[in-house]
Amino acid sequence: MTSELERIKILEGKIGLVVDHIHKLTTENEKLKQQLKESRTEKKESEENARKIARLDEEMKRVEGEREVLKGKIEAIIGQIDKLGL
Repeated sequence: MTSELERIKILEGKIGLVVDHIHKLTTENEKLKQQLKESRTEKKESEENARKIARLDEEMKRVEGEREVLKGKIEAIIGQIDKLGL
């Protein structure tokens, strides 16, 4: 009889270890889910920032082109004024 009680106590101890391990894994799983959620949020923000940068880059190129056109027109006007001898 004593041998069976000892075996049950050993089994209880092992079950306790399994329960502890499952608890640790559950806690780690929740932590990893939160990290994944944060990573997905950061990825979404990064992608949005990349789109904003691309739009700003295009806008900058457009403005630089307009600047070059205006520069050419101003130089042409200055050239015409110079021809007038003023």
